[in-house]
Amino acid sequence: MRLHKRTVATQTGSIPIILFGAFDRHNFGDLLFPHIFTALLGRQKLMYAGLMERDMRAYGGHKVFSLSQIIKGAKQEPVCIVHVGGELLTCSAWEAAVMLLSGSEADEMIAGCGDDTEAQLHWARTFLGITDLAPYVAARTSMMQAVAYNAVGGTDLSLQNPALRNEVFHKLAQADHIGVRDMHTLAALRAAGVQAQLVPDSAVMVAQLFAETIDRHARQGEAAQACNAYSQGYIALQFSADFGRADILERLCAQLKRFAVANSYGIVLFRAGAAPWHDNLEHYEQLAARLSKVPVRIFHSLNVWDICALIARSRAYCGSSLHGRIVALAFGRPRLTLRHPDQPRSLPTKHEAFVQTWEDRTLPGVLDIEELERGLCAALHGDLNRLQNQATDLAALYRQGFSGMGRCLEKLDEIDRPTRN
Repeated sequence: MRLHKRTVATQTGSIPIILFGAFDRHNFGDLLFPHIFTALLGRQKLMYAGLMERDMRAYGGHKVFSLSQIIKGAKQEPVCIVHVGGELLTCSAWEAAVMLLSGSEADEMIAGCGDDTEAQLHWARTFLGITDLAPYVAARTSMMQAVAYNAVGGTDLSLQNPALRNEVFHKLAQADHIGVRDMHTLAALRAAGVQAQLVPDSAVMVAQLFAETIDRHARQGEAAQACNAYSQGYIALQFSADFGRADILERLCAQLKRFAVANSYGIVLFRAGAAPWHDNLEHYEQLAARLSKVPVRIFHSLNVWDICALIARSRAYCGSSLHGRIVALAFGRPRLTLRHPDQPRSLPTKHEAFVQTWEDRTLPGVLDIEELERGLCAALHGDLNRLQNQATDLAALYRQGFSGMGRCLEKLDEIDRPTRN
C-alpha cells in the first residue's frame, strides 16, 4: 500500500508504535527524529524509547523510556518498533553507554578502561543491562509485530569488528522495512544480502513540518538576540569536541579572521550536542577569546527548537554536525561541513556520504579547515533559489520513501481490525 500523509494520520489501531533511537541523550539530530515521526504518523499510541530512561523535555525532546522496560511491561502484547534514524548501525555498546553519562562520569570511565576493549564491553553491558554489541539496533522478539528502520546510517559498517557487523546484519534480516540514508550504507547492506531502500535523512522535513514552531523560537530568546545583534546577519558555527585541540583552534581562528576582514557578518558559536564526545562549551570560549576584533558570540541554549531557529535565520551554517547541515538544507541556507584534520581521506564520513548521495555537487561539501574562508564565501554567493528547490525536492523524496512504512502499519491494521469490527 502507498502510504500518504493523510493515510498515516487516519490510523487508529490499538497496537502501540514504539519510536526507538538515541534521543535519550543530547544530540541535535536524534532529538529531532521522534518529533518528525510523531508529526507524520499522527497516531495517539506512540511510545518513545531509548536504551535508558531519560527526560529530555527541558531540551525540547521527549520523556524517554528504556526499551527493555517497555518490552517487559507489554506482557507479550504486540508492538511495532520503528528505529527513527541516525548512525545507529555502527554505534557500539561502549559508545552508546559513554554518551549516556555526564561529562565528568564519561571522563572517569574512559580513563579507567583505557584501550582495553574487553573492559569497555564488560562495563557497557553491565551499565546498559543488555548484551548487544549494537544496542540501538533492536533484536526482534515474538511480540514485535513489525520492525522498521527509517533512514538509518552505517557509513563505516564494513570496517566494524566482524562480531558487531554480523549482529547488525542478523537483526536487519528480520526487519519488515529498512530505509538507509546514504549510498555507502546501502552498498554495505546489499553486499551482505540485506535489502534496503535509499531515503533522505528525515531532518529534511523540519522546515515543512515545524516552520511555525521554529519561527516562534526565532522571535524570542537567544535566537532573536543573535538576529538583532548583527544587522548584516551571522554565520552559525559549530564544531565537535575533537576540534578543541589548541592547534586546531588556531587554524579555525586564522580562517575566521580572514573571513571577517572581507565580510561584515557576525559569528555565532552553538552546540549541536552536549553529550560526551559531542560539542564542548569550553572550546567555544577558547575560540571566542582568540577572535579579538571579530564580532562573535556564544549561543548557550540547548533547546532543539532554538538551535533550529538559529540555523534557519543564519546567513550560512558551517560546522561538523551532520544535522546542522541538514537543517540548513531544509531551510535552503548556504552550508559547508568541516573535515577534522585527523580524518583519513580514504574513509568517507557520514557527512561525505550524505553529501555524495543527495547534494548538488556544485555546492561546498566537506572541506578542510584551510578551505573554510574560501568555501564559506563561495557558499554565500550561491543561488538561493537553487538551494530552496533542493530542499523541496529532498522533502518530496523523503515523503515518497516514508511510504514504505506502510507495510508495518498495514500489518498492525490487519491484526487490529477484528477487535474494531
